[in-house]
Amino acid sequence: MRPGLFQLMSDSGRPRAEKDGLFLAAARVEIPVSTSFDGDRSTLGSRLAASIVQRWFGAPGQDPLLVLQRASGERPEAEALAAFLDTNSLEPLHRYLRDSGLDDTEARSRAAAIDAFVLGVSTRRRVLRSELGDPADLQTWLRTTIQRLADG
Repeated sequence: MRPGLFQLMSDSGRPRAEKDGLFLAAARVEIPVSTSFDGDRSTLGSRLAASIVQRWFGAPGQDPLLVLQRASGERPEAEALAAFLDTNSLEPLHRYLRDSGLDDTEARSRAAAIDAFVLGVSTRRRVLRSELGDPADLQTWLRTTIQRLADG
């Protein structure tokens, strides 16, 4: 899937509903955040960072989530991607943090901070630039920062 696919579709005269449907169908990718939740909150940063770096460096071909992120420049696509991320990343992380002993408000706040941080890093390093840097350095930095956000 090419990053400009959805922009090309909007210029091609396709009906808006068809374009929205294709974007939403493409958004049926998986974010394996819940696999990082098996363990204590004190090591969440390490588990999430490993999962993120594996996804960004280890998957063959282009990450479908990156393609969707690049294609979400228009309002309906951005809203669809936000809803997808809420359901598949933010809410599972919120539940994990709440279940780890945080009250609901604090768990939601910390989950939102982690989600915004990871999305910001992805945008800055994957959308605006094509170089992620050294995987080990990136994983160390992600681990430390995510853990700080999880710990409050």
